[in-house]
Amino acid sequence: MSMRKSLFQDDEAATGEINISPLIDVVFILLIFFIVTTTFVQETGVDVNKPQAISAQELDSQSILIAITSTGQIVYGGRNIGAAGVRPLVERLLSRDDLPVVIQADRTVNADLLVRVIDEAKLGGAVSVNIATANYQ
Repeated sequence: MSMRKSLFQDDEAATGEINISPLIDVVFILLIFFIVTTTFVQETGVDVNKPQAISAQELDSQSILIAITSTGQIVYGGRNIGAAGVRPLVERLLSRDDLPVVIQADRTVNADLLVRVIDEAKLGGAVSVNIATANYQ
């Protein structure tokens, strides 16, 4: 009888513990799901003083952001790519997905440079080329 009692007590001890292995598995699966489905917005890496516009519209967060600084540098992802680098960049990024191009030009940028960047983006295959502005206040 003592043998039966010790077997019964072991069963009670085993059922009293909580197994957290399935909980950890579910947490890791949720973590992987959120990492995979999160969209990352890539900034240009420079600050520009954008012009203001009353007719400004919100665009989708998925876009190619190219900045033109007040000194005339054309920047993508924190690197100076120059006007000649816009077309290959747009071609490469549009080969994966059809994204709009957003140009963040400083308000003091020469119009010739802005038009050249717009032309290079369109020659690279961009269907939609937009200019970023600050909200009008």
